[in-house]
Amino acid sequence: MQLLHTMLRVGDLDRSIAFYTDTLGMKLLRKSVNEEYKYTLAFVGYGDESDTAVIELTYNWGTESYDHGNAFGHIAIGADDIYETCENIKKAGGNVIREAGPVKGGSTHIAFVEDPDGYKVELIQMSQAGQGLEG
Repeated sequence: MQLLHTMLRVGDLDRSIAFYTDTLGMKLLRKSVNEEYKYTLAFVGYGDESDTAVIELTYNWGTESYDHGNAFGHIAIGADDIYETCENIKKAGGNVIREAGPVKGGSTHIAFVEDPDGYKVELIQMSQAGQGLEG
């Protein structure tokens, strides 16, 4: 088995595509429109869907926002230098909601940014990814 994608419902598809591609550096992999059921899907990621998990952005026509509830946490992305990545995100107009630094109670360096729909994206120092809190 293989993890394929995570789906996020978005209120403005073009704005979300711009965030994930222009701000986070992903590529728009494919886009499809369903006229009958009034939704559009866009798949974004850092690599081909056959090799890596991607994000499916789902826009249900006419729905501008969603209640995120309290169950969903975040998407995590590894970066070679999260400090530089945060600066680049800010320069691109992105919202860094937790500056880069050690995780509470550990030494792994993380940061958090927020996408245009309010979803949290954790940035993890790639050299420490997968090492747990103590990294």
